[in-house]
Amino acid sequence: MRSPKTALSAALGLGLAATLAIAAPVSATSSSPAKTARSTAASIAAYNGSAVEKADTKAFFEAVMKSARAKMKANPHAASVTVTYDASAAPTFKGQIAESTSIWNSAVKNVQLQEGSGGDFQYREGNDPRGSYASTDGHGKGFVFLDYQQNQEYNSTRVTAHETGHVLGLPDHYEGPCSELMSGGGPGTSCQNTQPDDNERSQVEQLWANGLAGVHFGKAS
Repeated sequence: MRSPKTALSAALGLGLAATLAIAAPVSATSSSPAKTARSTAASIAAYNGSAVEKADTKAFFEAVMKSARAKMKANPHAASVTVTYDASAAPTFKGQIAESTSIWNSAVKNVQLQEGSGGDFQYREGNDPRGSYASTDGHGKGFVFLDYQQNQEYNSTRVTAHETGHVLGLPDHYEGPCSELMSGGGPGTSCQNTQPDDNERSQVEQLWANGLAGVHFGKAS
């Protein structure tokens, strides 16, 4: 989630860093999804990332997949892949991370998220003009960065669940409606949906099916 002026230089995210409001990030438990909200041409242009960003999305996912393959090799008969995360560096967003984990674990079966020290990826928090994003760390793992200011303007659980969607292999699709989790900030700050739609769930299930057989990385349609 980055501001329009830095959209082409950020790693990944929902777009549009928010105006500073109050000290703590908002909780995302109240409003119902605004399913008819859609992006405007201007907002889509602001959120669209560069080829470098898209490559970083793929690199992050592949880093997680590499770790997952090692687990599957050690336990080839497992019914699903477990991806672990370390949230110790993002204590402010403990509730949102837990809710995002629950959302994804309920939405899909072939991959499950689980908190664990070290983790296949980390959550981090702080201030960044790019807003929230997911990125590789350069050492075979990745991290999800949650920006304070942006989480005050956008539904904070939507931000977290969206960025976690990148961990599971989904690219941004800012042109989509609010009902698509990976449309991110495209539909605007009024969008309160925190759930992936049926198509997004299906894509994740396919990516993680059958012990990662035939793994690929595709663009959401």
